[in-house]
Amino acid sequence: MFGNTSQQYKTEFIFMKILVTGTAGFIGFHLVQNLLRLGHQVVGIDNINDYYDPQLKFARLKEAGISQDAENWHKKITSETNSNYSFVRMNLEEKTEINQLFTEKKFDAVCNLAAQAGVRYSIENPDAYINSNVVGFMNILEACRHNNIQHLVYASSSSVYGNSKKMPLSTEDRVDNPISLYAATKKSNELMAHTYSHLFGIPTTGLRFFTVYGPWGRPDMAYFLFTKAIQEGKSINVFNNGDLYRDFTYIDDIVEGVAKIIEKPPLTPPKGEDRENYKVYNIGNSSPVQLMNFIETIENALGKNAEKVYKEMQPGDVYKTFADVSDLENDFDYAPNTPLEKGIGEFVKWYARYYKK
Repeated sequence: MFGNTSQQYKTEFIFMKILVTGTAGFIGFHLVQNLLRLGHQVVGIDNINDYYDPQLKFARLKEAGISQDAENWHKKITSETNSNYSFVRMNLEEKTEINQLFTEKKFDAVCNLAAQAGVRYSIENPDAYINSNVVGFMNILEACRHNNIQHLVYASSSSVYGNSKKMPLSTEDRVDNPISLYAATKKSNELMAHTYSHLFGIPTTGLRFFTVYGPWGRPDMAYFLFTKAIQEGKSINVFNNGDLYRDFTYIDDIVEGVAKIIEKPPLTPPKGEDRENYKVYNIGNSSPVQLMNFIETIENALGKNAEKVYKEMQPGDVYKTFADVSDLENDFDYAPNTPLEKGIGEFVKWYARYYKK
């Protein structure tokens, strides 16, 4: 089923205990639902910061069965709808608390999705990115090192490719020229994970996500901002005069891929072999869409036209993303494939329900 992966990956895990960080976030919320459907036991942590509306984060937790008591710090709350899911509000920077959680729970695997997100915000508030994305990730690595974690999966980003002119973007390409601090912190995560895999034998897999969208998404993302503005009859900002391309990837495709990857860590190679127990994958739709076409898709789903204000390229933005997912296809017989029209349609339906519009 998975090609020649019998030499590269362990046998699929059955019913693991998995720590997922960032479970009040967009991807984390959806991943938890997927892992629970597969029968895994999940412990989720999130600090529920105010980078965007915390009420949306609490609403995601409530949808997953976690009560509003989640507003209390360091209190384990079990889902009212699934006893295999519990939540603790916690910062990754809190090293002592992170270590205690690992010691108590004895996880089989960890999926680190918690991070300070946003390219433009990294210009305004760089400290938040170093604290969460670097110091926090270091604490996760150390906890994995001392607690026999069988697989660490972590979120990287397509932003590590910078303004590369080579398309499609491949994990074989050099990524030495990030153009935002956010991208630099994600590249640092890959380097740190590689070091821990090499020194301590921890199987690690980094996932370079390409412009994830869908229901329960982040309000700072373009598709969310566009939908809100169009519904309210307000203008939208169209950067670089609409001449931008993104490899929009639907959330269900993302979490299906992540779940498959969590279950199959790269093996530690025999002595003398070059291959290491470290991998990085692109997860993208491998079909870049021009920004103007993307806006048109939203307009069609809403049945309304947008008033557009054309602006210059923003600092930190990249011109084009386009994922080469051949490694993902070869190793897992899997690739994202949800058409943009379907994905945007699902988002618009969720938006109408959630905001009652």
